[in-house]
Amino acid sequence: MPCELKPRFLVLYGSQKGQAQSIAEGIADEAEERGLFADICCLSEGHKFNLEKESSPVVFVVSTTGDGDPPDTAQKFVKRIKKKTLPRDLYAHLCYAFLALGDTNYADFCKCGKTIDSRLLDLGAKRFYATGHADDGVGLELVLDPWLEGLWEAIREALSKMAAPQPERDGHVRDQRVSSNETPESSATDIKLHLLSLNESESQITKSLTTAASAKTDSLAVLASETGSSVNDLVTVSATDNTGTALKLDSVVSERKSVLTTQSGQTGAPPAVVEASLTRSLPPLSELALNIPALPPPYLDVMLQEATIEEEVGCLSTHICLNSNITSSSYPVPSQINAPVSKETLHEVPISRAVQLTRDDSVKTALLIEMDISSHPMAYQPGDSLDVLCPNRASEVGELLRRLGLEDQKSNRIQLSLQKETMKKTAQIPSYIPENSTLHYLLTWSLEIRTVPKKAFLRSLVECTGDSGEKRRLQELCSKQGSADYNLYVRDHNLGLLDLLTAFPACQPPLSLLIEHLPKLQPRPYSAASSSLRHPGRLHFVFNIIEFPACAGRPVGRRGLCTGWLSDLVDPILVHPGKAQSSSTPALPKVHVCVRQNCSFRLPSDLSKPFIMIGPGTGVAPFIGFLQQREKEREENPEAEFSETWLFFGCRHRDRDFLFREELQGFVASGTLTHLKVSFSRDTPEGTETQTETGPRYVQHNLLSHAKDIVNLLLKENGYLYVCGDAKNMAKDVNDTLIEMVSAELQLDKLDAMKRLAGLREEKRYLQDIWS
Repeated sequence: MPCELKPRFLVLYGSQKGQAQSIAEGIADEAEERGLFADICCLSEGHKFNLEKESSPVVFVVSTTGDGDPPDTAQKFVKRIKKKTLPRDLYAHLCYAFLALGDTNYADFCKCGKTIDSRLLDLGAKRFYATGHADDGVGLELVLDPWLEGLWEAIREALSKMAAPQPERDGHVRDQRVSSNETPESSATDIKLHLLSLNESESQITKSLTTAASAKTDSLAVLASETGSSVNDLVTVSATDNTGTALKLDSVVSERKSVLTTQSGQTGAPPAVVEASLTRSLPPLSELALNIPALPPPYLDVMLQEATIEEEVGCLSTHICLNSNITSSSYPVPSQINAPVSKETLHEVPISRAVQLTRDDSVKTALLIEMDISSHPMAYQPGDSLDVLCPNRASEVGELLRRLGLEDQKSNRIQLSLQKETMKKTAQIPSYIPENSTLHYLLTWSLEIRTVPKKAFLRSLVECTGDSGEKRRLQELCSKQGSADYNLYVRDHNLGLLDLLTAFPACQPPLSLLIEHLPKLQPRPYSAASSSLRHPGRLHFVFNIIEFPACAGRPVGRRGLCTGWLSDLVDPILVHPGKAQSSSTPALPKVHVCVRQNCSFRLPSDLSKPFIMIGPGTGVAPFIGFLQQREKEREENPEAEFSETWLFFGCRHRDRDFLFREELQGFVASGTLTHLKVSFSRDTPEGTETQTETGPRYVQHNLLSHAKDIVNLLLKENGYLYVCGDAKNMAKDVNDTLIEMVSAELQLDKLDAMKRLAGLREEKRYLQDIWS
């Protein structure tokens, strides 16, 4: 059927790191197979679409980044539709569906998607399909798969309704639109919601899931709840397959390990226990007929050509040469590889100082890096972050080359072209791969080879192995029925492509498949830990060296990609605690960085407003910059009225990992920091032999001890609250504690206390800089 005769719909996406774009492109590709035609545009490409005149159904796929912010590609669109001067019926003709991507480890789950969705309704648009909120904290596919499964029938229903004219009372003809309160009769998602609190007991969750699995509805997933009760709530959607047989959701609770006990055949011998693993499944999964995703259409042709001397020189001229101080064999040296020129504003700056902030016997090793930015236009403020560009580990690049059988061709130039007969509608050569790149460069600087492979990638890997056992297991891992195994053995362990290729030795993917499925290697963000008023021409940042322990599927532990690289990079100049700085003057290493502004995570512009900072561990980093800035402001404005400041800091041991101890005590002595409250989670209180619950172990315990003061500062004196650190545990615990404090101090129920905190967020007085 020619494209112009196919029913048309529009797909719009807003993506920060490519997730939303990939999903949107998948929708557009599948549309062709289903006899539909999909136009697809990024929300930043406003010149390519016009919602005010759009007459076809629209499917939005939008992610959320940072502290509930829109992705860069959606910022202008969000700003435009939030204008209060827009007419209320601007989109009265528009019929749409929405998929929002987020992470419940962050407080403002799917905020950007919810903002756009709500605003579209405000402007008169109507949904033709239930909005999905996919949670990357538990696995996007738990929502994504059933949402996509039901989308196609919903699109056809919407197209049918929009195409059917109906006479109005005056005899004119109008289009029949889908009412915002109307559910299409044949909609593919008859959604029934069951709230599951994460605090429920395992037996309660199991019981709820069993009930949900027996219901006769159209899709099976766990969706993030939109209720105001808790950002940690889960929504269960029960489902049936195409035959009407209820599907079962197996092993979704935390203990998802399947164990099969078999008899050994020997009299009196104990039963042998066979466990499921990355490479082995057990009944019922091993015996089920599988629903596997469609094979993603290939779209790239790759040729490797030997580079002449002239071409090698030309290739080098297109890259920024890395410094000559990388001597570790674990990372590329300048004669082998060069850092890329990026479209982002990257600056090559020297590292002037590196200090280990923790003792050698500390559980975690924290380093402070000082960069000399005096020769570069890199203005920053406390609260900003910086992106650090790092390469993939050389040993992993070498192993991947060996595994692909391309060791001897690593210096060859890559030539990419689109397949003439590709079925991929949105096929294009990745813009982040420079022309004339060598294969070694590609795997070192362009592709994120450690990323957790998505199910579409696993589906493609099925076709790359001739081993029937491997083929079946890969099919299971990418199937709907194998979602629990995928999460348990791949996603939860953060396995990468190399880990999978090691586990499935017969799998031999072509290079083109890696380029098609591996995302761009992203810079790593770090909070600025200094103020340019205190350290002109310098920029500090702090990090823990991340350690990933060995696990099933990864027999050997490894360090974080960027933190491990930085640690090796600064080792020749690193100053250890209690040791004098070396008298030698080694050449300073250099890194490529750019500043990322955070316009909301800022000190109060009103100097008289109190503020409270909560930052355990390296979460204290931005607050060092805050306090350095405030100290300088006090020196320069001796007559000004400054309100009180609080810092809640936490670490394991007073003598091992109390970061910035002397500097913080100096801030207290100068009056810059009014209250310093420190918790030591592993130290024993004086006079006791063991840690007890009587002393504050964590920052939230210290918060409770000062509940009256904190609530008064925030809600009566219009103070500001800043939280920085781990999103999964600390930030959630702090938020729960704040709810408890507000509820107790103001005599409010939990819901009203949550609303008061939500009000602080809306007023930009409860701000977070957190990571997962």
